[in-house]
Amino acid sequence: MSLEKKIMEQLKAAMRAKDTVALQSLRAIKSELLLVKTSNSSAELSEEDEIKMLQKLVKQRKDSATLFSEQNREDLAEPELAQAKIIEQFLPEQMSNDDLKAFVQELITKTGASGMKDMGKVMGQASQQLAGKADGKAISNIVKELLK
Repeated sequence: MSLEKKIMEQLKAAMRAKDTVALQSLRAIKSELLLVKTSNSSAELSEEDEIKMLQKLVKQRKDSATLFSEQNREDLAEPELAQAKIIEQFLPEQMSNDDLKAFVQELITKTGASGMKDMGKVMGQASQQLAGKADGKAISNIVKELLK
């Protein structure tokens, strides 16, 4: 089932349940889908494009929540985090920190990376192979830690 169909089903269920947070989140996804489709020349989005779009939406929500928390506005941060959690349901299962560390260590061994000068090479391959399975910031932190 395509992402668009999943969103529409969840949207209907959220309307019936009168779940405003879910409605806002699902409408944001639907809106972003429409924007990407109209700006893109192809009629269908690839799964990679859908994952990138969803990750962008989650990151926006988390960044907003962080800003609100720094400004002691928990009343605004909580709905943002709730929306991020709902959007994350449509993303593939995220790798655990230990699995991510093992994967990056294996990649470092394969590429022969020896220091921070090789970080770009490792990050490029890791980001490509882990698309949708891990956050870019988490990958970056682990690569830095292992290449010290």
